[in-house]
Amino acid sequence: MATAISLDEKKLARVRAEVDAGYVPDESEEYMGRDQLNYFRLLLLEWKRSIRDAAESTLQSLQDGPIREPDLADRASSETDWGIELRTRDRQRKLVSKIDAALRRIEEGEYGFCEVTGDPIGIGRLIARPVATMTVEAQEAHERTEKVSRER
Repeated sequence: MATAISLDEKKLARVRAEVDAGYVPDESEEYMGRDQLNYFRLLLLEWKRSIRDAAESTLQSLQDGPIREPDLADRASSETDWGIELRTRDRQRKLVSKIDAALRRIEEGEYGFCEVTGDPIGIGRLIARPVATMTVEAQEAHERTEKVSRER
């Protein structure tokens, strides 16, 4: 799982570099003004495109044929690698849903505000996690509640 997370972070960093084009949102601007919303819209669209391109590449590799390793150990290793790749793609499929939801929030004027408290999420958090829906404090409270529920 750590590998999938680091791959997502690397992919997001590449997307961020492509989108920046000299503009990076900062705290001194009007919060969720036109420039910031446009930046995050482009970032989310580019991130989504990048994920879909990777998924198409995986699909093409799967369609090229079955694993034909003559050695059983090599075949097992290849099958394990494919399993990891497919789990990563499934995780990214779920991420695309979150990206679509963030794009809807931009269109509805709700992007950048906590779904629990209504407070601004913050530019730093949104740059780090563009699909964030809660402030750090609200997310921590949610995770504590979730942990308590699981332990019962």
